[in-house]
Amino acid sequence: MQIIQRGAEAVLYLEEIDGKKVLIKDRLPKGYRIPQLDDKIRMQRTRHEEALILKARRAGVHAPSVMEAGESRIVMEWIEGRKLKDSLNGMARSQRAGIYRLIGESIGRLHSAGIIHGDLTTSNMIFKDNRLFIIDFGLGRISWKIEDQAVDLYLLYEALKSTHLRLLGDAWKSILKAYKQNYAKSNEVLSRLLKIENRRRYKGE
Repeated sequence: MQIIQRGAEAVLYLEEIDGKKVLIKDRLPKGYRIPQLDDKIRMQRTRHEEALILKARRAGVHAPSVMEAGESRIVMEWIEGRKLKDSLNGMARSQRAGIYRLIGESIGRLHSAGIIHGDLTTSNMIFKDNRLFIIDFGLGRISWKIEDQAVDLYLLYEALKSTHLRLLGDAWKSILKAYKQNYAKSNEVLSRLLKIENRRRYKGE
């Protein structure tokens, strides 16, 4: 068992089961919580994340398949590939254009299904075999609110600006174009997104 990431909430392990690599996400107990409450919270968050992944896959979004889910552990498919955060800047322009389209398409499908990812960054996207995988739904939730969907997009914009500034203009234009093609309420979301940007700008953020 190989630890590949250790966070405040969970530890991610890479393991081999029946000759196949799998990713195991273990939610850590919190010593400051009453044990019974802690067990309940970890179980709820684990089941919630599993449900979001399954719902995203049903919506046509590429996400890891869940092989097993327990009270505080999810065993899922290991997506072998580099995260976009580490590979996007070095790609050819023609390849990036296709990826931008896949990003917008994937987010449009998520929002059409009422899924807010909550952490849309290129660290949570893997491009493999001409498919874009969205990973880590740990901060996700179900919401049909236009405001929540606009904030989801705004977080992606900020992530692109901080990590892929040179690509931001082309990337954002292409992502939004594909998003509009895949979500019926996209105009409402983009209108709210402008208001959010103006609010942040007014506050000097």
